[in-house]
Amino acid sequence: MKSKALIALILSGGVIMAACNADKDAAPANTDKTQPETVDLQTEMEAYQAFAMEQMDHFLIETEKFVIAVKNGDIDKAKEIYPKARMYFERSEPIAESFGDLDPRIDARLADLEEEGQGKEDWSGYHKIEYGLWVENTTVGYEETADQLLKDAKELRARVETVEVTPDLMITGAVDLLNEVSTSKITGEEEIYSHTDLYDFKANIEGAEKIVEILKEKIKLKDAKLVDTLTAKFTDLNNLLAKHEDGSGNYISYEQLTKEDTKALAEAVNQLGEPLSQIGIIME
Repeated sequence: MKSKALIALILSGGVIMAACNADKDAAPANTDKTQPETVDLQTEMEAYQAFAMEQMDHFLIETEKFVIAVKNGDIDKAKEIYPKARMYFERSEPIAESFGDLDPRIDARLADLEEEGQGKEDWSGYHKIEYGLWVENTTVGYEETADQLLKDAKELRARVETVEVTPDLMITGAVDLLNEVSTSKITGEEEIYSHTDLYDFKANIEGAEKIVEILKEKIKLKDAKLVDTLTAKFTDLNNLLAKHEDGSGNYISYEQLTKEDTKALAEAVNQLGEPLSQIGIIME
């Protein structure tokens, strides 16, 4: 396992605090009687909800395939589907996380539950089945967990249609997706059994990039140079990730990354974090 201390050192003062620091550095509040013009993001909010619904459609389809493989005892097929199905969830996590009951049922790690004083008996969702597939090398005993996962995925898809998308959900969501990368994906803590963290990493980046793409024209009106910076930083990070593909459209195991690899990825995340956090300031 790579040194988490090294990664923590690289990330300190980085993306996790970027939004907070950006707020501190923001210009003083406008004391003029004339209020600044409000940016109308209605079209963008509708576009983001449509994106999230599309992702949830695919998530539900792939989860159903995953559940069938688990219940059929097809370990290899379930392992093949697992990381790609989860990418749809990870791309739209800002909305998925807004449902505080469903998100942990689908996506909680055992460590998350233990922090809340819960144990294995309270565990459900993808990561519980991940443990069965990669540690116990079986699907036996996980059939009920699989059935519940499918029910939860169906409920999530239905509830996404009802969520109120706000500018804050989108803009904060982009930063939160990057924070997800910096706090669990880059350290290998998200997929501790399957080591498929790079799929989640890529999906979180794609989710943040989609939000920027939707907001691009409005950001450009405020700060065209920021759009250029964000585009360049996303390209750099995606190029780094592409180096860890296996040649067949899949990613290598997290365990195959060197300290130099994780350092380079962490630095690229930090370099993206600062300009990403500026979106909230300029769109106020």
